Amino acid sequence: MKRLQQLLDDACARGTVLGAVALVSRDGEPELAYAGEQTIGGAAMTPDTIFRIASITKPIVAAATMVLVERGVIDLDESVAWLLPELADPVVLRNLEGPTDDVMPAERAITVRDLLTFQAGHGFPQRFDLPIVQVLTEQLAEGPPQPQHHPAPDDWMRALSTVPLLHQPGAGWTYNTGADILGVLLSRATGESLIDVLSDAVLGPLRMTDTSFWTTDVDRLAGLYRRGDAGLELIDPPQGQWAAPPAFESGGGGLLSTVHDWHRFGRMILAGGDQGGRRVLSEESVKLITTAHVDGGPQHLFLDGQGWGFGGAVDLRTAHPWNVIGRYGWVGGTGTAGYVIGSTQTVVVWLSQVEMGGPDDTAAMSDVLTYAAR
Repeated sequence: MKRLQQLLDDACARGTVLGAVALVSRDGEPELAYAGEQTIGGAAMTPDTIFRIASITKPIVAAATMVLVERGVIDLDESVAWLLPELADPVVLRNLEGPTDDVMPAERAITVRDLLTFQAGHGFPQRFDLPIVQVLTEQLAEGPPQPQHHPAPDDWMRALSTVPLLHQPGAGWTYNTGADILGVLLSRATGESLIDVLSDAVLGPLRMTDTSFWTTDVDRLAGLYRRGDAGLELIDPPQGQWAAPPAFESGGGGLLSTVHDWHRFGRMILAGGDQGGRRVLSEESVKLITTAHVDGGPQHLFLDGQGWGFGGAVDLRTAHPWNVIGRYGWVGGTGTAGYVIGSTQTVVVWLSQVEMGGPDDTAAMSDVLTYAAR
């Protein structure tokens, strides 16, 4: 039995995952494995099972952004205010630990590049006990994706306009919210829905036909679970929140996808933007996406040993067995991961369906990422 399949079988036998699909492709030779169930007592996992991929949505949105940059629709270093007037006059917290209404004017405008690098000022800090975090979760619905309980884009942007930045634009790094803002910007820049932008720029050219913000093909959609004291709790069934169009298409974590679709995306990144002779992105754009523009330093809550490129992390240190210097990609809170390793021409995709709340929920993923790093 191949090693990858053994890793998945062992994880299911231990109960660390209910089910999973994984793919490790080295030099274009894919090794695919799948095991377990889509739902407890339900259908078996297959290579075509659809998962809520959460934050590995972000690299796809970053790639679509660079397509629009290459087309001249937007510019990396222009102010976002012409598309997002709600952010024309941002204010900044004077003290992260202080009241959220103690603010000062921003020293410069927010740019598209700031949104891509998560340096705009909106988003989660490393400390979740700060007063601003409650604002992010309550007023902006930031956190685990809930597509049927999220304000529509214009309403969300109005709420965002009342939320201060955590730091001056370009002077810090905060997680997640920049990708949701970016999704609204892409939609407004083109006059289309975010899924139409993604389909035109990335999903269509790469034939990622199972990647979208919702599906009617619920027989292929895995359930979403959370681990509690009594075991696994179903928090979203296949017929749940991803079975109907959402009011807000989240660029930070709203997509559904399959292992084969994300693999196609990873192969395009490895090939410098080329897909079978058809250019999706320029090599310069891929380099910008996969270069660390921010260094999280050691023991960073989000970026331990990593920096941040456009839409994903870049390994800068071998802090863990799965790190490879220059590796680009990210993980999703629903139990997903997607990375490309340029030095070994490797793509690794891990898709499971238990929210990452503790070591048991990441153990099997870590084993697969470590296997891919060797």
